[in-house]
Amino acid sequence: MKNWSGNVVFEANLIVHPASIADIQSAVRAADKVRAIGSAHSFNEIAASPDVIIAFDHFPKDIEIDSSTKQVRVAAGVRYGELAIALDAAGLALPNMGSLPHITVVGATSTGTHGSGAKNQNLSAAITKIELIDANGDEQVIEGEDLHAARVGLGALGIIHHVTLQAIDAFRVSQSVYKDLHFESWLNNFDAAMGNNYSVSAFTTWGDQLVDQLWIKSKVDSDELPGADFFTGSPSDVKLHPLEGADTASATEQLGSVGPWHERLPHFKLDFTPSFGLELQSEYFVDIKDAKEALQAVHELREQIRPLLLVTELRTIAADDNWLSEAYQRDSLAIHFTWKPDVEGVMAFLPILEETLAPFKARPHWGKLFTDTGFNFRELYPRFGEWRSFRKRLDPDRKFVNGQLSIWGI
Repeated sequence: MKNWSGNVVFEANLIVHPASIADIQSAVRAADKVRAIGSAHSFNEIAASPDVIIAFDHFPKDIEIDSSTKQVRVAAGVRYGELAIALDAAGLALPNMGSLPHITVVGATSTGTHGSGAKNQNLSAAITKIELIDANGDEQVIEGEDLHAARVGLGALGIIHHVTLQAIDAFRVSQSVYKDLHFESWLNNFDAAMGNNYSVSAFTTWGDQLVDQLWIKSKVDSDELPGADFFTGSPSDVKLHPLEGADTASATEQLGSVGPWHERLPHFKLDFTPSFGLELQSEYFVDIKDAKEALQAVHELREQIRPLLLVTELRTIAADDNWLSEAYQRDSLAIHFTWKPDVEGVMAFLPILEETLAPFKARPHWGKLFTDTGFNFRELYPRFGEWRSFRKRLDPDRKFVNGQLSIWGI
């Protein structure tokens, strides 16, 4: 078994495919070490286990919607695209989605995965209840104040089998793509360019002068739709893919077309192969107040970045109060790198990139590639010590802690 991009091979002694909660309990009780895996859309060894891995491909894909409270209970293994279709049919929506609808709800929320939008928090913020199997094989329900510790739990608190999310009323979105924004103009108008619509993503290959594409997702009857020109950018009159020359069939509809929230907020369609295929990914979060200075610093590295890069995506995320969220207590800019599948070259460059971002207290995405020993998480996350105590209470013998988490000081 490999991860999504093929750069990590899982060498567990046993892979368990539970069909019930009782199956999960039996597997946890019998294991020395155990981790859960979702869509395997991780690029480091966060999901690895030397003993047992629990995969949810045979687990019932429960989606239980309570229209009176606008809450939905979702089983592990359910993908965001599948959940979105069910919610939309009930007249409901999620506040946001990631760029890929193919990722699982539990896996994505456990690592702090996000979409975009200056007022949109990351995906884990929607969780109102977590149901898991603890290290003794017993049921645990986490809600209330403990959710601040548990929403981004890195799989280290137990095996989550269901989460409950808070939904909102369904809405419609128009998507337009603008091309070739002058980098300096975009940077000087950063707040307006990135914050005036429901969700905005900027794509760049770090050319000398340009932001290559700006994907603007406008909430119909709420946002002001962009006009013919947008901070020196011009609207594309053809459908685009974030990667120049790639097949656009997999991309969600553009050209100002209006559709349901779940068919516009992601960049890619559920029924197509997502993104680019063979690739590596890294992502770093900086305080939005430092966005311009951080981007200028990274721009200075463009000659080193370009030979390794497929594309960079820039997104904004609203602050939250979840202890290990990459946007904990600060509105953030996420600087995402989709790399060519050159593990050696990328890993050699990351320390240079991370040193450049260090003055801005950049937090790496938990599920992507970064220098394992390059970050002091106690300094980056003010509640990190309390989170470790919370984890120890649920798993005193570290049954759910693998080698990757140990390196990070967890």
